[in-house]
Amino acid sequence: MNLNQLRYLREVARNGLKVSEAAETLFTSQPGISKQIRLLEEELGVTILVRNGKRIADITEPGRIVLKIAERMLRDADNLRTVGREFKAGGSGTLVIATTHTQARYALPPVVSRFTQRYPKVRLTLREGSPEQIATLLRDGTADIGIATESDEAFTELVTLPCAKWTRSVITPLKHPLLNASPLTLEKIAAHPLITYDFAFTANSPIKRAFDDAGIQPNVVLTAIAADIIKAYVEMGMGIGILAKMAFDPARDHGIRLINADHLFAASTTRIALRRNAWLRGYIYDFIELFAPRLKRDVVETALKDTALS
Repeated sequence: MNLNQLRYLREVARNGLKVSEAAETLFTSQPGISKQIRLLEEELGVTILVRNGKRIADITEPGRIVLKIAERMLRDADNLRTVGREFKAGGSGTLVIATTHTQARYALPPVVSRFTQRYPKVRLTLREGSPEQIATLLRDGTADIGIATESDEAFTELVTLPCAKWTRSVITPLKHPLLNASPLTLEKIAAHPLITYDFAFTANSPIKRAFDDAGIQPNVVLTAIAADIIKAYVEMGMGIGILAKMAFDPARDHGIRLINADHLFAASTTRIALRRNAWLRGYIYDFIELFAPRLKRDVVETALKDTALS
């Protein structure tokens, strides 16, 4: 048994059991992957993959157990390499953060500024996406840290640590009738075309829950991932928007107005997400603490250890 065999198996599973796609990902040959997985099966004495001719149809029950152990062993191997790089490189390296547009644009800039001053030799990369995309980037090892609003289903295999609460507001074009319609209600919002986030009406969204509980069906005319896109179309007069209050900048957003909606939608929690059993370099702990001061290194280490034992 060797790590390459485990890596081949993991990549076949990640690519929907398509050996050809796994081979492209790993820059190797399809017959080579098939041969190594068969050798692994022979050594372990179990069938891992259900084959239908040349096509792989499924993973066997013992195969799923083998795959789970293989993923853990490969993560540990990555951790060993990271340990070596940590002590060899000192304060240099890379840090990849997967996060939403709102966090990247409005919450992270002061943190990134302080971090880069402290660690000028660390190359920082921001990868923006939906909560589901962020979770995928973490699980496959592309990202070191995820920062997103809670999405229970997407983050079940990861360690999540709450950082802060954030609330939503309604934005309108200048001189919009809602600006004089106090108090703001869901019924008044639903009377106008609505522009909001792509994920605003997913199952666990506070926006969806609020409208569903009130038995109101809003007229959603446009959704987008980025708050800046929502603001641009609201300013054009296409509708009103619902977005994170932090995304409104009075110094720049001269063409729109903000209405507080704390009383209509439940607050959401921003969370740091990490891979289970991850070995983090020292500067990653520092970044986490800069973003969420209460998440000091010992708190994060304890959370990682607790989940490793569960």
